[in-house]
Amino acid sequence: MTQDSFETALAEELHRIAPDIELDDVDMSADLREEFDIDSMDFLNLVTALGKRFGLEMPEADYAQMDSFDALAGYLRAKSG
Repeated sequence: MTQDSFETALAEELHRIAPDIELDDVDMSADLREEFDIDSMDFLNLVTALGKRFGLEMPEADYAQMDSFDALAGYLRAKSG
């Protein structure tokens, strides 16, 4: 899969959680929870959905590596590779 594929999937899953947020208005390197105004449960739902979508285990111990849009997309790419 390409980086674009992971970013597209991440954008789609984020849109389900925060449908009013436009990606063009978001700092992709800023804190994901603040940029998308999502709480802990929303973040857990996001990680769970992405894990299912890509067939990946995404343990809670790795959550610190998923703190921004860019970091999470990179995490997905690294775990899938």
